[in-house]
Amino acid sequence: MMKNNVLITGASKGIGLVLAKHFAEKDFNVFVTARSKKSLEELSKIDNIKGFYPCDLTKDCLFLYQEAKKVLGNIDILINNAGGYVCAEIEKTTDEDIENLLKLNVEAPYKLSRLVIPDMKKRNFGRIINIGSISGVVGEAYATLYSMTKSSFIGFSKALALEVAQYGITVNTIHPGWVDTSLIHGDNMTFEEEELMETIPQRRYISPSEIAALAEYIASPEAKGLTGQSINLCAGISMG
Repeated sequence: MMKNNVLITGASKGIGLVLAKHFAEKDFNVFVTARSKKSLEELSKIDNIKGFYPCDLTKDCLFLYQEAKKVLGNIDILINNAGGYVCAEIEKTTDEDIENLLKLNVEAPYKLSRLVIPDMKKRNFGRIINIGSISGVVGEAYATLYSMTKSSFIGFSKALALEVAQYGITVNTIHPGWVDTSLIHGDNMTFEEEELMETIPQRRYISPSEIAALAEYIASPEAKGLTGQSINLCAGISMG
């Protein structure tokens, strides 16, 4: 059985790193990208990580696509995971913040999807999986810019899914809640962890491995009828 080829962005840490390792362990051919060349070199030592390209997605989407195609031959599955986060009152966000997040969180996934779709159409198969955020579904105070950019995946997934449905291509978004990564334990958070836990019905963080397992299912032939969906993997936050 032929292996599917996967391109994963933002693969050097957090959710992206777990996604890359998971798909490699499940015998997919994986090509990864992130800003950190050192991290990608380390990741490339894993079996089935076929190649990597360190880049800035706000500038280098075309070069990334070309490198991934050169290594993989074709891209069956695109996982748009890379993204930025700004935690600040709206009046304290800068024009630079706006420009950077729009380019990274909105433009880059759009451009990469635009690049992979033609080949997917030719093969009558493809999977585009976007990693959004529950903040784009229910909103997050002091993260208005982030919430706005991540909410764009909802409309994007629906519209593109309709456009390419007849070609065997599906487009879906996973909206994780608070994920157990370095982000929530970092200095840029403006609240206490105990306070945060009170807002989560299940009183726990989402594990990156949960996201990877769901992404694997969405990528599978068994999920061919699942398209245009935004799936809230959030430990109950969206129920509030």
